[in-house]
Amino acid sequence: MSGILLEVCVDDTDGLMAAIEGGADRIELCSALAVGGLTPSPGLMALAGPPPLPVYAMIRPRPGDFVYGPADLDAMRRDIDAARDAGLAGVVLGASLSDGRLDAQMLRKLAGHAAGLGLTLHRAFDLVPDFAEAMAIAEDLGFERILTSGGAKSAPEAVDSLARLIELAAGRISVMPGSGITVDTIDALLPSLAVTEVHSSCSVREPAQDPRLVAMGFVSGDRRRTDAATVKALKARLGAFQT
Repeated sequence: MSGILLEVCVDDTDGLMAAIEGGADRIELCSALAVGGLTPSPGLMALAGPPPLPVYAMIRPRPGDFVYGPADLDAMRRDIDAARDAGLAGVVLGASLSDGRLDAQMLRKLAGHAAGLGLTLHRAFDLVPDFAEAMAIAEDLGFERILTSGGAKSAPEAVDSLARLIELAAGRISVMPGSGITVDTIDALLPSLAVTEVHSSCSVREPAQDPRLVAMGFVSGDRRRTDAATVKALKARLGAFQT
């Protein structure tokens, strides 16, 4: 029997250090978590690697949808190169067609460029009209795991959907629940879901320290900060469950 792994998403240097201090098993490295996570800067990637634990860099060049063109592809390839050069363990990818289906052609190009790195399919998966088709694409392209909220806004709202996905995966690919997972909500998922890993920001809300930043539009108000104590608390809660 083994414990359930905790992946923590972070978007700055303080968050990176807090996740490591708190005992995260893996880190998803981003920028701009307030818009769902974008590609981290080369400087942040360099700071994260070579890391004391696996770090996967989000490869998402802009906010908004996941429908990408040739210029986006070029940028994403360069970002994958930056993650590899930094010594990171993997990358987090996703690409959609206009109808929400996975863009298998774009993902094949990105996955091929990322050869030798670990691969996570991000929540573009939650937009697809056919989970079975999307999972088959992910398996064919060599993704290790799918980060998903089961098609809902948050994973705790979609336990039945996540259970169906885990059954569909049949151990061939990991289904990693994410979005809305906290110490307070984890019991809604476990032990009913046979998962090996979960994804959380492990963050706390804090007010903007300088109201001038809000007034000038540099920040929107309260921000969320990765918290080492929250990482430790969720790790301890996961430790009560075994896979």
